[in-house]
Amino acid sequence: MAKFKEIGFAAVQFHDDDAVPDLNNLSEKEIIAKAQAVKKTLDKYGLAAEFVAPRLWMDPHTADGGYTSNSKEDRDFAMWRSLRSIDIARALGCDKLVLWLAREGTLCAESKNPVEAVKRIVDAINTMLDYDKSIKVLIEPKPNEPIDRSFVGTIGHVMGVSAATKDPSRVGGLLESAHAILAGLDPANEIAFGLAMGKLWSVHLNDQNGMKYDQDKAFGAENLRQCFNQVMVLVENGYGRNGEYVGLDVKAMRTQKDEVCYRHLENSLNVVRLLEEKVKRFDYDYQAKCVAARDYEALEMYVMELLLNG
Repeated sequence: MAKFKEIGFAAVQFHDDDAVPDLNNLSEKEIIAKAQAVKKTLDKYGLAAEFVAPRLWMDPHTADGGYTSNSKEDRDFAMWRSLRSIDIARALGCDKLVLWLAREGTLCAESKNPVEAVKRIVDAINTMLDYDKSIKVLIEPKPNEPIDRSFVGTIGHVMGVSAATKDPSRVGGLLESAHAILAGLDPANEIAFGLAMGKLWSVHLNDQNGMKYDQDKAFGAENLRQCFNQVMVLVENGYGRNGEYVGLDVKAMRTQKDEVCYRHLENSLNVVRLLEEKVKRFDYDYQAKCVAARDYEALEMYVMELLLNG
């Protein structure tokens, strides 16, 4: 926690078993008590908890999905973990639950009924909404990996699921840059779609070298202009004025030494700040002239010069 504060972060994002290790073998009372102890550590360093996410994709119960598993026992387990995650969130002082639907899809297309599967996801979220009348559920979409075909692959899918729940006002989205790229989509436009719907409640900024495996590269390491446009759309639309956080879902390069194991976080945060400064310097009057003249080559060159010049 002290290192996160030193780097400059204001909040921490938790998986359920980050806050409460081995929670499968604990009682509900024990889970809450351990989460309350973590809250004291957060308070000590002046950090908030942004959200809690049930880590369903790594448990043997959820190899074939959690909420959409063909096994009722596995679906019940996924719901138990989700409700315990809500308990943990409340103990940590936050009101957001994030669902990364990692295995809610198929490897064998014929192994699940996709219509029934989507309805099961909606039913599961409704159960969470009933369990805690103030919890907000954020869905983090991803088109594939570790499954082949995801049932909720884009921010548009998230909006559809939200609308189908019993309280759409408490169901929104978390957009990750790399996940949009893996879907062949532009992250800034996916962010913009969520903002336009009033449903973008968190972001995971990172980078990705093409439509490969999920790389979680440092923000700006591969697609600087694309990253600039993500920051620009967030700044232009006042993202954060309602308490939203910018998250960095980045991983250290596999060959890095232990002594620089936090550098990917520091670098990503610095890139966000540098791009925010570029957005502040953006000449909107010149942009308007280029748009009026339909001189997009001039506008494009202006953006390139803005990014390349110190």
